[in-house]
Amino acid sequence: MTEYAVLRMGDPQLHRVAEPVTRFDDPALPALIEQMFAIMRVERGVGLAAPQIGVSLRVVVFAYASRADFPDCETLPPTVLINPLVEAVGEEYQEAWEGCLSVPDMRGLVPRLRRIRYQARDAAGTPFERNAHGFHARVVQHECDHLDGILYPQRIRDLRTFGFLEELAGSGRLTHGALPCEDRY
Repeated sequence: MTEYAVLRMGDPQLHRVAEPVTRFDDPALPALIEQMFAIMRVERGVGLAAPQIGVSLRVVVFAYASRADFPDCETLPPTVLINPLVEAVGEEYQEAWEGCLSVPDMRGLVPRLRRIRYQARDAAGTPFERNAHGFHARVVQHECDHLDGILYPQRIRDLRTFGFLEELAGSGRLTHGALPCEDRY
C-alpha cells in the first residue's frame, strides 16, 4: 500500500485543480479512501481531500465524532465524496474559525455559506445528494476547496484574524483547538 504524507501550505501541488474520478472499479480507489481516513484519524482532522496527500483526484473524506473538548460540534458520520458539486442554498454567510492539516498550528476566521446542497458519488460510484448547514456545510466547503486548489487562508477577509493557534488562544480571541461549531463564535 502506498504511504502518503499531508502536504503543507507552500507545496505547489496544493494549488492545482484535481481531476475527476472516472473509474470506480479501479482497485486503487478503495485503498486511497482507506488511507485518507487513516491519515485523518492519526492527524485528528475532521476532513481530508486527496490533493492534500499529493493525489490529484476529486476525492474527499470527512467524519467527526463528538469529543469532550468540543461537545457542541455536531457528529458527522464517515463520508466519502467523489466528484462533488456544491451549490448555495440561500445567500447567508457565517464567519467561524478554521484550521487545516495542510496549514498546521494556524487558524483563521473564514466566511462560508451557512446552507448548501451537495451532490457526489460514494466509494462505489453511487450518486447521492444532501443538504447541509452550519458545521457540516463548513466542512464540505473547506474540503471541496482543496479540490480546486484553494486553501482556507485565501478565503480570509481580514488577515488580522489569521495566525498561529497559540498566539490567537493567548490573546483570548479563540480557545485552544477551537473548531467552527455552528453559532459558537
